[in-house]
Amino acid sequence: MRTPSLLLLGLLRFFVVFVLTLFLSGLILYWHDEILALIWKAPQGGWLIYLWNIVSWLLSILLAVLSMVVSYLIAQLFFGVFIMDYMSRITERIITGQEASVEQGSWIGLFVYLVRQEIPRAILPVLITLVIMLAGLFTPISPVVFILSSITACVFLAWDNTDLVAARRMFPFRDRIQFLRKNLLFHAGFGFLFLIPWLNIFFLSFAPVGATLYFLDRDLKQ
Repeated sequence: MRTPSLLLLGLLRFFVVFVLTLFLSGLILYWHDEILALIWKAPQGGWLIYLWNIVSWLLSILLAVLSMVVSYLIAQLFFGVFIMDYMSRITERIITGQEASVEQGSWIGLFVYLVRQEIPRAILPVLITLVIMLAGLFTPISPVVFILSSITACVFLAWDNTDLVAARRMFPFRDRIQFLRKNLLFHAGFGFLFLIPWLNIFFLSFAPVGATLYFLDRDLKQ
């Protein structure tokens, strides 16, 4: 609140993800009947109509979740990655008076560098977690798998933010994974807010600030 640039960047990121989510959700709702018809055509009557309605509701929930995940990934890859790094840089300058970064180059080179950091840090873990969640729906221990996959998503989404400074300092990927392992409980707790539907978009928008503060606090104590 005391740093207008951070506030504006966070709100900008929030509105980008929010608009994308609404757009994809609207498309899904518009084509819902056609998508459901590809899976199971509506029965003419009997008790199967009740089961069909249940499947329809489950499909709506699943597609809504997928739309939020896809919106986050699109915004993250093509837009959020710049904002996250910039918010982290501003926070680091406020705390330490300087920032550690890669050598300055062209915008294309910076974009390629940031995307290369983002793929192993966020996109792949989120996709893997989503696959685990979907697979858990069809196994006898699906509630356990669902809980574990949700915790995994929390950890990786939190690490996506705490890893910003380390990635900018060109730390080896092995060292960054080790930092995650040593602070696993923090990442699980920090990422818990990202499980709250819709509000998670707001929390994710400003997460780089708190995550950078945490990393710098740990770094300064060492």
